[in-house]
Amino acid sequence: MITKDEMWCIAEEDGLLKADGLDEAIIGIAEGIAIGHKSVFVYDIDKIIKILMDRDGMTDEEAIEFYSFNISGAYMGERTPIFIEGISHE
Repeated sequence: MITKDEMWCIAEEDGLLKADGLDEAIIGIAEGIAIGHKSVFVYDIDKIIKILMDRDGMTDEEAIEFYSFNISGAYMGERTPIFIEGISHE
């Protein structure tokens, strides 16, 4: 299993901080006053969980725990990505 320190790298093309191996879960780039007008990657939480389950063979519970502790729970500086959970309008 990868560690928290192994999860993060700088995207060379734009200098943004990204979670290594989770590019398919990136859904955009955000910027605004709340994040100091710095651009940050935006990730879809459901896509991250699916990647962890498919790629690493984690159960749903293991993937959620790993995500919570090592990804969303990690502050990696002012360029730490944003993680969103989709809302159903049903």
